Amino acid sequence: MEEFTTSESAWRYNAALAQKIEEHWQEKWEKEGTFWAANVSGDLTDGEGQLAGDRKPFFVMDMFPYPSGRGLHVGHPLGYIATDVVSRYHRMKGENVLHALGYDAFGLPAEQFAVQTGQHPRITTEENIANMRRQLHRMGLGLDNRRSFATIEPEYVHWTQWIFTRIFNSWYNEDFKRADGGVGSARPISELIDAFRSGDKQIPGFEGRTWDDLEPKQQDDVLNEFRLAYISKSPVNWCPGLGTVLANEEVTAEGKSERGNFPVFQRELSQWSMRITAYGHRLIEDLDGIDWPDKVKAMQRNWIGESHGAAVHFEVPTADGAQDMEVYTTRADTLFGTTFAVVAVDHPLLEHVPADWDADVSEAWRGGYESLSQAVREYRREAMAKTAMDRVADNGAKTGYFSGLYATNPITGAQIPVFVSDYVLMSYGTGAIMAVPGGDQRDFDFAAAFGLPVIYTVEPEEGSGESLVADYEGKQAYTSHDGRVINSHVEGTHIGGVELNLNGMRVDDATAAATAWLEEQGVGKGTVSYRLRDWLFSRQRYWGEPFPIVYDKNGVAHTVPDSMLPINLPDVPDYSPRTYDPMDSDTDPEAPLSRNEDWVNVTLDLGDGPQEYRRDTNTMPQWAGSCWYYMRYTDPNNGDAMVSPEEFNYWLGAQHNATTGASGGVDLYVGGVEHAVLHLLYSRFWHKVLYDLGVVSAPEPFHKLFNQGYIQAYAYTDERGQYVPAAEVEEVVGDNGDTEYLYKGQPVNREFGKMGKSLKNIITPDDMYDEYGADTFRLYEMSMGPLDESRPWNVRNVVGSQRFLQRLWRNVIDENTGEVIVSDEQLDEKTAKLLNNTIVDVTEEMENMRPNTTISKLIVLNNHLTSFYRVPRAAIEPLILMLSPIAPHICEELWSKLGHEKSLSRADWPVADERFVGQDTVTAVVQIKGKVRGKLEVSPDISAEDLEAQALALPAIVERLGGVAPRKVIVKAPRIVSIVPGE
Repeated sequence: MEEFTTSESAWRYNAALAQKIEEHWQEKWEKEGTFWAANVSGDLTDGEGQLAGDRKPFFVMDMFPYPSGRGLHVGHPLGYIATDVVSRYHRMKGENVLHALGYDAFGLPAEQFAVQTGQHPRITTEENIANMRRQLHRMGLGLDNRRSFATIEPEYVHWTQWIFTRIFNSWYNEDFKRADGGVGSARPISELIDAFRSGDKQIPGFEGRTWDDLEPKQQDDVLNEFRLAYISKSPVNWCPGLGTVLANEEVTAEGKSERGNFPVFQRELSQWSMRITAYGHRLIEDLDGIDWPDKVKAMQRNWIGESHGAAVHFEVPTADGAQDMEVYTTRADTLFGTTFAVVAVDHPLLEHVPADWDADVSEAWRGGYESLSQAVREYRREAMAKTAMDRVADNGAKTGYFSGLYATNPITGAQIPVFVSDYVLMSYGTGAIMAVPGGDQRDFDFAAAFGLPVIYTVEPEEGSGESLVADYEGKQAYTSHDGRVINSHVEGTHIGGVELNLNGMRVDDATAAATAWLEEQGVGKGTVSYRLRDWLFSRQRYWGEPFPIVYDKNGVAHTVPDSMLPINLPDVPDYSPRTYDPMDSDTDPEAPLSRNEDWVNVTLDLGDGPQEYRRDTNTMPQWAGSCWYYMRYTDPNNGDAMVSPEEFNYWLGAQHNATTGASGGVDLYVGGVEHAVLHLLYSRFWHKVLYDLGVVSAPEPFHKLFNQGYIQAYAYTDERGQYVPAAEVEEVVGDNGDTEYLYKGQPVNREFGKMGKSLKNIITPDDMYDEYGADTFRLYEMSMGPLDESRPWNVRNVVGSQRFLQRLWRNVIDENTGEVIVSDEQLDEKTAKLLNNTIVDVTEEMENMRPNTTISKLIVLNNHLTSFYRVPRAAIEPLILMLSPIAPHICEELWSKLGHEKSLSRADWPVADERFVGQDTVTAVVQIKGKVRGKLEVSPDISAEDLEAQALALPAIVERLGGVAPRKVIVKAPRIVSIVPGE
């Protein structure tokens, strides 16, 4: 038997002894592979050299951390400790547990530091990873470190680029019937080429031509319209402050960059995009089959924004011939109230405007410009200088001008003027709207500004109590969906003379009738639209994965062969993004990779002999590496595949489902709710593409998702509003009973929120290790409240967790001699009942990820055991086992001292003796100042002393007392404990 020893004569459990115990067991766990997960085959066995066999798998995972240069503060480890607790619990249940942690290592902070200092981002990133690994190791996390990796490692970049080539060489066939019974699937682009070549599918834009008649560039342009990864020249979110394009999801509601809070502008650039919209419906539909918080599911549904409506075609006569203006609307019935149209400043229709306005065009319609050409040019420049949020703000002034074009309303035949305004975005919908000022307030405001007619098409039903006299006087739109349709009948409706009369219908019925009429006349079609936009996938940055793409002399894009992967980042003279004036439409940004011409221009043999090619100089976004990392944990050393089918099936797929009864994917994924859209949506999209292509065997990546809360802290500002060090603030109770906060004797203001360096209230795990030890830190974080709720950090309360561990230590160890002092006596009935009911309760709490209530119940049991002269082994050993997932180091030490040679991480979880389960209890109410602050289930014959001890041990009570002994405790056993706080 190997156990920790000390030369100290005193064996008091304090920070110094805790640190020695913790370092000893961390080293032993690492040496013996205690937390190694066993694969189905290969060299990744458990610590005893065994493969998985028929053991039940359990895959638990934390969200991919970015290695910040600031390191961790005590708020960061909350999720890591929680997953460690769950992992240890399931391991003790005999399951094969996979828990690993890698690093999402590409990112802007390292690149920005490189711009400032000239130091390569890799150096900065690897230093940050080393520091974070040290902090996490000291926490005692039971990770399989053989499976750790960083996204910047060439082996990992290889497979990220490999996945991109598969997405690039795929298209979405909406008619393909999947094996799971669904319709619509990613398919190899070769199948589309075969369909074009055979004539089974018409070639868009080249009807009547054969596939082999087309030039290579023409073929490439056709395929680009179908590929899941494609190049588009379209409006993008350009952020000069970061020198890169951002995805819609990376732009805040205020039109600023999520990182750095820089202004974001609309700019037209050629960019890589991913056709995530093709999966919009599946991304919504499949949410029903996974165990995620309802809030997160709602956030994804709202972000995807599936809506059912109609695509309506307006004919626009121009000098270049009739043009088609497509509009999407969810209310086809309101075409009768459409009195004008509005297009975005960069809409293709504006290429066909007349030379100038007619002489009779009013000044209001001219928008203050002297000529139409001036309006087209200057208004676009002004619009592009605004953020998207500024452009669409409801309270913003409605500006614009008349394009000189008229569109034909397909239902009424009326010629309606086409205006240009910056509140319509080319990146949303079709870049054109049919304006219904009678039913939309923004359209109404525009109509009022430009003197355009208003037609109301809906009125309230009689008896509704609504009065719309003001509306009919032209003061505002009637936006309610409830009511009856009016003013929606034109005799001999102009297309083919087919009449349509919607008057008197309810809105939903009228919308359906109008859509059916549009389809019958061939001027519209019922369709599904999404708020979700295709994912902008290019970044004009250095620190990211290069695209595995080269361009030939004709500009045709080719993926490099798998044998040439990975494409590594070259050295460049500097890392600064070369920005430009966002109003300058003639200058493109310069990507840092373009500065290494030897890397950019390359001779390759892609099957047609050596040819000159040009590499793509953009890089992938940081999201690329985090889209699939969970799969690599299962098979991290595989050089032949991103993951082998048998390992995927065991941990995530078909075999895993049969063993666990889950629907596939990671068993438990823990992370912050801030990733509800970005990371989780992108990961689901990539996973579904790989599922369609047969690379993986389950349609979803994450079966169960759990969002942990946040640890918040107090910050203090002086009279100047400047933050002062929170650790140096004194809390003083005045003569009047009010609490004051003093910094160097001067009063300061207290506020509550997040931890941050600028707020001077950061407490690091290193601080906690030095002051209390890792187990006390872990115990306190888990006891602060429910895991899914935010909670305040109060260092004064940490001592309560330390005292619990000290009492546990004294129940087993003589503090003077270090000898074990437990007895082998049988349990009395009272203790047996308490122990076995605790086992039942704690097991339920652990199954439901409630470590805070687990701790409360274990405190009660431990306090009961302190009443023994020598604690019975039969009671203390189950207690140690149940506490070990939360405070593993002290429990391992006590377990070893009790004579056990093997780590308790592999010991069996305690099982209750049913003979002692379910005894009668009563509910004791615990009050502070007359308000109920906690409840206890206790024996009817509990003593006043035991009831008081249990009440004072409740985490909620400990938190409120703040480490200060109560002035008075009044106990009326077994029902009431009333506490008067100390001064």
